[in-house]
Amino acid sequence: MFYHSQNLINPIVPDEPDPSAANALQEGLGGQFGEMRTMMQYLFQSFNFRGKATPYMDLIQGVGIEEISHVELITKTISQLLDGSPRYQGGKYETPSKGGNADLDMAKEQQNPHHYIVGAQAALPVDAAGNPWSGSYVHNHGNLVLDLMDNLVLEATGRIQKCRIYQMSTNKTLRATVAFLIVRDEAHQAAFAKALETLGVDWAKALPVPKFDSSQFPEVKRLMDLGLHREQYTFRMDGSLMEQIFSGPSPFNDGTQLTTLKEPRESFPIPQAPERPEEFAPGLDEELQALADAFTEFKESGGKIDQNIGFNGSKDE
Repeated sequence: MFYHSQNLINPIVPDEPDPSAANALQEGLGGQFGEMRTMMQYLFQSFNFRGKATPYMDLIQGVGIEEISHVELITKTISQLLDGSPRYQGGKYETPSKGGNADLDMAKEQQNPHHYIVGAQAALPVDAAGNPWSGSYVHNHGNLVLDLMDNLVLEATGRIQKCRIYQMSTNKTLRATVAFLIVRDEAHQAAFAKALETLGVDWAKALPVPKFDSSQFPEVKRLMDLGLHREQYTFRMDGSLMEQIFSGPSPFNDGTQLTTLKEPRESFPIPQAPERPEEFAPGLDEELQALADAFTEFKESGGKIDQNIGFNGSKDE
């Protein structure tokens, strides 16, 4: 079973909309080496795990569960980069483009107009070229060493790509999220490298981790100074054996130590997406809005609602 906390694993930093940055970040979400693949690959490997090497299953599954939060974070970031980009100023119940105006005119000039046609200024399960995410990206070999090697390649490649995306924009919203993912990708590289090391696999000769100093990116260095690149989380309420693997000296031989925790030390509020009348999102007229507001009031009051408000959203006469 899985449990969900309504918080983000890293804060969304506000900045101006940037549709081009949003589209570049789509590669980190729905690309072949993006967060949707890491999430599905590690979860399938853990669900299909064979044998009694439980600490390795716990390690793979713990990383996979964290990747669910990464998919949520990067999706929210893409949506934040898109949201409000048409600069529509119309009222909530007005008809967009009334009188023949083109309130979404800028959308057709963007690298991915599907962000506006299909997604209503929100993320899509696609890569930066608009290709839909595919389950064929997922590798689950059923062989522990091969799976761990594959995962190490996946994290190393994803980290390189995120460093490239970081360099494509100075937008604070993009960089804060990408910097966090660069740091956590390194932590996951350490997790799979350490697991291979405990199995006697000389992974560094067969597959050296790309040697570049990502701490030169200021947002990345701040997180590394907090030690986030050497932590891994179990996300388990019933105990985990992950620490039998993810502990002790880093496999990168840099003098750092690996630390296993139940969960991240901090979590952050999820920003609420505003209504976008120009996209007919959420598309509620006054009557439906009143009904939605009444139901929200009912839920937030713990089941107590103004008896004068019926569920048709109007005051009883």
